[in-house]
Amino acid sequence: MCFNLKVKLINEDALLPFQANPGDAGFDLFAIEEKLIRPGEAELISTGIKLELPQGTEAQVRPRSGLALKHSVTILNSPGTIDEGYRGEIKVILINHGKEDFKIEKQMRIAQMVIAPIAKVNITQVEELSNSERGFGGFGSSGVK
Repeated sequence: MCFNLKVKLINEDALLPFQANPGDAGFDLFAIEEKLIRPGEAELISTGIKLELPQGTEAQVRPRSGLALKHSVTILNSPGTIDEGYRGEIKVILINHGKEDFKIEKQMRIAQMVIAPIAKVNITQVEELSNSERGFGGFGSSGVK
């Protein structure tokens, strides 16, 4: 399955989303501004791009594992969802869970974006649900080993 994603650069420092390796699921998103994120704080980071997603898809904005592991910087609303009809600038809410200030620099890779198909769903109200093997087991019910 191949989708065509239309991207408009709206800032001279903006870069097109980029797959670092063939077959990668995510496209790197880049900052167009410098910002300092203090420990425990969140900042909205501009990417300087707008998208036209293919019909029947969404974009999921996810953290970069290297920023999370090395700096404790991640996406606050992970994954962030970009709906098909949204045409505004793509921005990323980053939070610093670390103990030191973290500096965002222009053209730094700050997140990754995955394009995913959306299932068509019809909702039906019912009086009862069918039984399942899991049943009512919730948080932690399957154990840790």
